Amino acid sequence: MIGANRSFQKYREKQILYRSLKLKNNKKQFIKMDIQQFNRETKGFFKAVDNGKEAGRMTYSWAGKDKMIIDHTEVNPEFKGQGVGYKMVHAAVDYARENNVKIIPLCPFAKSVFDKTEEIRDVLVG
Repeated sequence: MIGANRSFQKYREKQILYRSLKLKNNKKQFIKMDIQQFNRETKGFFKAVDNGKEAGRMTYSWAGKDKMIIDHTEVNPEFKGQGVGYKMVHAAVDYARENNVKIIPLCPFAKSVFDKTEEIRDVLVG
């Protein structure tokens, strides 16, 4: 299924909205963060955007039609400690579940999220 989608769409964007807690003036408030997916034939990335500003980016490559290799995660220093990388990994997990894709987390940060979060390991390769 995913292979067919990628062969017909060389470029695709998907937006996922996440709500997270952010402290502002010592008060907790929910913020909305867009996680956008840009998927190309052999690679792609998830981009986190908060109020029009790029908060982070997580890149991946395709290994065949049903395996995604997460190879790098980077967070804008202004957004450090706000769970941006975690949200992007979870967006990849959601995508993998919806499209019967398995993930290989070569990025040390993504691997650490999988190591710490048992309930998302169902999308890992073997």
